[in-house]
Amino acid sequence: MEKTIICPHCGKGFPQFANPAPTTDVIIHDPARGIVLIQRVNPPLGYALPGGFIDEGEQVEHAARREMREETGLDVRLKGVLGVYSRPHRDPRFHTMTVVFVAEVDADAVPAAGDDAASAAFFPLDALPSPLAFDHADIIRDFMDVLNGRRALAPIEKD
Repeated sequence: MEKTIICPHCGKGFPQFANPAPTTDVIIHDPARGIVLIQRVNPPLGYALPGGFIDEGEQVEHAARREMREETGLDVRLKGVLGVYSRPHRDPRFHTMTVVFVAEVDADAVPAAGDDAASAAFFPLDALPSPLAFDHADIIRDFMDVLNGRRALAPIEKD
């Protein structure tokens, strides 16, 4: 959405665009161990899927892999796109939209907290911690639909 901001010095109008901030989140899934969640250091507090903001000029798939290394120390293999989530109040700080991927890691991979995560660990899908931040409970429910064959992943863009 474009707004016009008036310069207090010259009186000239300048366009300002108020768009959602693009982010990416990843469901790192291991059938034997569950999914990786981080415990957030910064508000909003709670547990969350690892993820973060997409940098200008960065392909979203690259951002997803980068954020996983930064927050969990894991090198992931993206399997597909679960969906795009963009409700204006999904993040209580400001309007964001996220592209959510599903990924896998090697069976012996161990998450380690980094960046703005206090901890990172696998949690069984039937024993998730709480509270879950943002709209991540909804996203995880959608992922359960994938596991139960009621929903499919979309393909990722090739590098």
